[in-house]
Amino acid sequence: MPFADESAAGAVTVVAYQPLWSEEGEALTVELRRLVPSADAIDHIGSTAVPGLPAKDCLDAMVRVGSVGDVDLRALVDAGYRQRPETWNRAEPLDGVSYPKKVFAPPAGGRPVNIHIRQTGSPTARYALLFRDFLRADSDSRRAWGGFKARLAEAELDIYAYGQIKATAQPLLMRLAEQWAAETSWSP
Repeated sequence: MPFADESAAGAVTVVAYQPLWSEEGEALTVELRRLVPSADAIDHIGSTAVPGLPAKDCLDAMVRVGSVGDVDLRALVDAGYRQRPETWNRAEPLDGVSYPKKVFAPPAGGRPVNIHIRQTGSPTARYALLFRDFLRADSDSRRAWGGFKARLAEAELDIYAYGQIKATAQPLLMRLAEQWAAETSWSP
């Protein structure tokens, strides 16, 4: 759930793709590289990383590390990033297995972001990259997913309800993504 200072504390708003998101995502990955120098990789992920896809105006970045439990995140915390406390932001289920994860919110009053800390090579890290890359490559799926999210946001749901409903539909999208990955020999 959002911290009290975050704009997402009310109903979810989905907006048209903003070209600035690409630049902001790059700037965020540069900042995270400085704050988590031991990271194996840092990626701009999620809907704001897909040109043409409507999204919430909240950047997502993924920091891939050798061990979620052992990575030194003190510089991230010292910079004001706040670890999200919910249990679903600490363990991520995929195909019946739970994978460790940490999610950080921006410093108080900062630009809306979610920083996802995942283990390098984990199925959940692969999933995030496949989601992004498939939607970048497949315009029909990008339009359909964007339309779905926009209609869902029109229901004026809070972030939790919005996320729960989206999570029930996402496996359908990801089946298409897996098929695309096999056909194109995609790899993260």
